[in-house]
Amino acid sequence: MPRFTIHHVTKYSYEGPVRDSANQILLFPIQDEYQELLRQELIISGDPPLERFRDYYHNEVGSFTHADPHSSLVIDSSVEVVTRPRPEPVDQGSAEEQWQYLRQVRHETPYIDFLMQEHFSSMQELVDSARLDEAAALTPLQAARQLKTYIFDHFQYIKGITSVETTVDEIWNLKAGVCQDFAHILLILLRHMHIPSRYVSGYICPNQSGMRGEGATHAWIEAFIPLNGWVGLDPTNNCVVTDKHVRLAVGRNFSDCSPVKGTYKGGAGHSLEVGVSVGYESGKTTDEKATILSPQPAKNNGEQNSYRRYMEMMQQQ
Repeated sequence: MPRFTIHHVTKYSYEGPVRDSANQILLFPIQDEYQELLRQELIISGDPPLERFRDYYHNEVGSFTHADPHSSLVIDSSVEVVTRPRPEPVDQGSAEEQWQYLRQVRHETPYIDFLMQEHFSSMQELVDSARLDEAAALTPLQAARQLKTYIFDHFQYIKGITSVETTVDEIWNLKAGVCQDFAHILLILLRHMHIPSRYVSGYICPNQSGMRGEGATHAWIEAFIPLNGWVGLDPTNNCVVTDKHVRLAVGRNFSDCSPVKGTYKGGAGHSLEVGVSVGYESGKTTDEKATILSPQPAKNNGEQNSYRRYMEMMQQQ
């Protein structure tokens, strides 16, 4: 069973003093038959009291307020996690039987939220490009695997050209992004086919194997497949989720699963840096010096990003 030590640091820096910073964190690894949290140390600058509770999707959530004036906020989480192998998903029953089962459960409480579709102006282009009419002739598992591969093949993995505020139309026009964008597009495609699907935030710990998203927070999706349950699919790496993926939270979209979000009083602008480092199966605490903070992209526009400018010019020709 793989054992990982993960160090995750989030740092907000403000241009001037701010106060009453109210924050919500989802930095507590999910605990179930596939994942066990052995240890966690959480340090928050100012040492505010932390309230912990379960949200609607059963994620453990932390909430705190840093009331005193401050010019930075650091949230430092160190965890030790053991993961266990998941059974390989397999088709059971005919394609028609499985699609009929999904039609029967689509109005049941556990699945309604994960079928809520997000509409955007290029929806039909995406549906046609992904050939959803052909995918409908497959089993739900085969269709989900095919759409995962479609995204991997048709979208470029480029850091920094999108942010959490990037719209689906922008992702579609760019045909590029990072893990959260790939997951976003796959959710839309699967929900269009009436396969309940949920967003997952966490980490990928491949021991420096060159997989996309390692050494940072990661995102993928889980699709509800008849007689298999929730099956994890990682379109960024074109793989089924394994015991190298560590889950933090699940939800309808990124907003439900954001590791850190909040607000504060004060007019000063701010910047965000995040660093993640992973220790592999040694049982040792991650060396903090190995955790390098990297600036996170703000909302992009054509003036800030050369790749985006190039794509806009191509679209105008």
